[in-house]
Amino acid sequence: MHLELRHLRSLRAIHEQGGLARAAEVLNLTQSALSHQIKALEEQAGVELFLRKTKPLRLSAAGMRLLRTAEQVLPLIESAEAEFRAVELGRAGRLHVAMECHHCFDWLLPVLDQFRRAWPEVDLDIRSSLALKALPALERGQVDMVISSDPEEIAGVTFQPLFDYAPTMVVAASHPLVAKGYAEPADLAGETLITYPMDRARLDVFSQFLDPAGVEPAHVRQVEQTAIALMLIASGRGVAVMPDWVLRAQAGNPELALLPLGPQGMLRRLYAAIRSEDMQQPFIAHVLRLARTEPVRMMRALAQG
Repeated sequence: MHLELRHLRSLRAIHEQGGLARAAEVLNLTQSALSHQIKALEEQAGVELFLRKTKPLRLSAAGMRLLRTAEQVLPLIESAEAEFRAVELGRAGRLHVAMECHHCFDWLLPVLDQFRRAWPEVDLDIRSSLALKALPALERGQVDMVISSDPEEIAGVTFQPLFDYAPTMVVAASHPLVAKGYAEPADLAGETLITYPMDRARLDVFSQFLDPAGVEPAHVRQVEQTAIALMLIASGRGVAVMPDWVLRAQAGNPELALLPLGPQGMLRRLYAAIRSEDMQQPFIAHVLRLARTEPVRMMRALAQG
């Protein structure tokens, strides 16, 4: 028996419409063509699928069995077809994000919350388990966007600039460095440096500040949460380097002091790494636009507060 999707659709339509004439109209067929199709199917099956002397036209036991198959299979097929149409029109797709910066949750979550309202058909996820191997995961297709401050030359990957930030040292208000007004690498040689649990190469304080000067802190303490790190710093149990936009809310905290790295400060840029082939997706353009404007909005809100 050679069963096709059109057979299942015809069977379902006849059952739902109660007759050949109305079903043929729904299927955009002539009644004769639909009748021949059902007759050919019955000849293949070797059984009658309809009780033809009933009004409205009713399915036989064999027809009911085939209808149950149609009711299981057709919704799956129709869902897949709708998904493919949506992808073709640019409404659907996948956006799985990995981050090489632990603190990026603070601005990325509001960005993705706005994004999912505008693109409800895009499969959205943050793949935190891939943070340490984010760029290789992007190349393998495991994620679709990587947030990073360290652009690399990778074939088939483009790094889109998002916004600039200043890595800033935060110390207790009573720390001797406050009088100096800024921090130099040598100032950390006797300090406990509080960092996020990340690869050392992905931390600005090491890659951009300490390592080029050949300086090691006395101790390194890893802390998951920014709030916990700030409490430890206020208690005099260490210092940390964080982006200025993370620390802006602490500008009025009498227990903390914020210091630039070096007399002139330091400026870094955050990027979104995306496969080049995905740059034509309209939802990618939208999420990039949100990612560039949300930090500005956050900073203005904090400044006004």
